Amino acid sequence: MNRAEDKTAAPGITDFHVHAFPDELASRAMDSLLQTVPAHVTPTSDGTVSGLLRSMDRAGIRRSVLCSIATSPKQVPSILSWSLKVRSERIVPLGSVHPDCEDPPGEVRRTAQSGLLGIKLHPMYQGFAVDEERLWPLYAAAEQSGLMLMLHAGRDMSFPADDDRADPRRILKLHRAFPDLTLVAAHMGGWRQWREVAQVLAGTNVYLETSFSLDQCAPDQMRDILARHSIERILFGSDSPWQGQAETIALVRRTWPRTTDQQKVLAGNAERLLTAAACRLTGGPPTGAQGSGH
Repeated sequence: MNRAEDKTAAPGITDFHVHAFPDELASRAMDSLLQTVPAHVTPTSDGTVSGLLRSMDRAGIRRSVLCSIATSPKQVPSILSWSLKVRSERIVPLGSVHPDCEDPPGEVRRTAQSGLLGIKLHPMYQGFAVDEERLWPLYAAAEQSGLMLMLHAGRDMSFPADDDRADPRRILKLHRAFPDLTLVAAHMGGWRQWREVAQVLAGTNVYLETSFSLDQCAPDQMRDILARHSIERILFGSDSPWQGQAETIALVRRTWPRTTDQQKVLAGNAERLLTAAACRLTGGPPTGAQGSGH
């Protein structure tokens, strides 16, 4: 086994929140996004899948969950098609469904039939509030199809500071309405709303993902969340290329000094979640948990 192969397989780390774009769109997409983020946010790769893989190799990451966002209904089929093309042992893509599609539940079912394990939604970029009842049929289809839902949570640095469309309290309403929907709330359940996360989401069955949180959440607020929320439901995520993968792994190790806890957050919890998602879709061996597909 050569060194590159060892990096791929040995650590078992899964980054549950990354972004990349088709090669022909990556430069334009990155330039556009850079116009909306604060100046101190510097991308750590070029936004391509190959750039992501190089970042993963440097950080010793086995696989990444690729989160695309359909910012218009017409992007839904192209995202699905591209996701199927880039799916591999190392890249586990999620589809995306826009709430303004002609048939959102149908698009959810098509995503499930394709073999992808879930969908990513972003309230600000897609123009909805998490607890709007017009989203109920979409959520119901995801729950019934066995797809997991990766959801932007809390504020967003590219939108006004009072934009509450992804408020943790709205996420709690969604979770209570669809308790069997596997729900992953990015940014530890609510970027810059971690006090609310400790009050309403901590202790639920919602998975919390670490990106842009471990070094930004006030220590007392993070302690409150971790005291109330099961470590079995916390996932390592970097939001690459907007935060460095290796740097975020270091933050995980600092936040959870015990090796057994680090293993759960960096690898074990994601392995269990992706395996369960694959089994729900296929009823067979969990090959889809590696993102391999057929």
